[in-house]
Amino acid sequence: RPPRSTPYPTLFPYTTLFRSHGVALETLRGSGPHGRIQAEDVERALGLTVAVPRVAEGSGPAAVAAAGNGAAAPAPAPVGDAFGRPGESVSFNTLQNAVNRNMVASLAVPCFRVGYTITTTKLDAFYKQVKPKGVTMTALLAKAVGVVLARHPQVNAATSADGSAMSFPAAVNVAVAVAMEDGGLITPVLANADQTDIYSLARNWADLVSRARSKQLQPDEYSTGTFTLSNLGMFGVDRFDAILPPGTGAILAVAASRPTVVAGKDGSIRVANQMQVNLTCDHRVIYGAHAAAFLKDLAQLIETNPESLAV
Repeated sequence: RPPRSTPYPTLFPYTTLFRSHGVALETLRGSGPHGRIQAEDVERALGLTVAVPRVAEGSGPAAVAAAGNGAAAPAPAPVGDAFGRPGESVSFNTLQNAVNRNMVASLAVPCFRVGYTITTTKLDAFYKQVKPKGVTMTALLAKAVGVVLARHPQVNAATSADGSAMSFPAAVNVAVAVAMEDGGLITPVLANADQTDIYSLARNWADLVSRARSKQLQPDEYSTGTFTLSNLGMFGVDRFDAILPPGTGAILAVAASRPTVVAGKDGSIRVANQMQVNLTCDHRVIYGAHAAAFLKDLAQLIETNPESLAV
């Protein structure tokens, strides 16, 4: 174990190796959450082949590690310190400017927020069964949201462009927020999420993420969402609120599922996996009772019968 004074304790075994390759330890930048240094960052700095591509789902960065010819590639910028160094001023790129305009436009929408705690013990068990078949948690959540939205068309609705009417879409299209490596957000859309089987949905999602990070999505693949899902669970956050994208009526913020001490109605105490979800709604279209009923049904589906999502 290295002494506490070592500036990079996790890299202590690599110090001699770095020196032998002429690499300055201080120049190493991590590509993990909050700049955390990962194994592929060390391999990349040493000019080694990085064999495993990484793609973060949901609101994580859509990043892919370099592979192939053994040449060192620049590490993808970590979320939170993504686009500049201390003392720099960096102009917003095209995608960031588009996101900024949408976020400013959202300030004109009268929003309210409703939170709900969902026990995920059965969902977690079901996920273990379908994960080997290529199903991600994002796909499971999108499917669950889609199924419940079909029962609650008011939550799938939005205010018309001129603000004079409520617009009820013919389809349930769940958009999922994804942070791009070079800045900004994009929302690939899982069309007809309520009617598509979970395995097809998972394949569609993998394809959308792959083409999103290479900027090959068509406009209708990121601009036709009727409801948005933002998942930061992979970063371990307890809870958060999401900003409503213009043109939609609601967005669901999903936090991490973690073991929690739960009191039963009979006074018993047990440990169960729970996650906090927060729904942001346009109050012109959706009222509190609509939001509460949607979240209650979503919780019931996840808590009692997640296996039905495979149908």
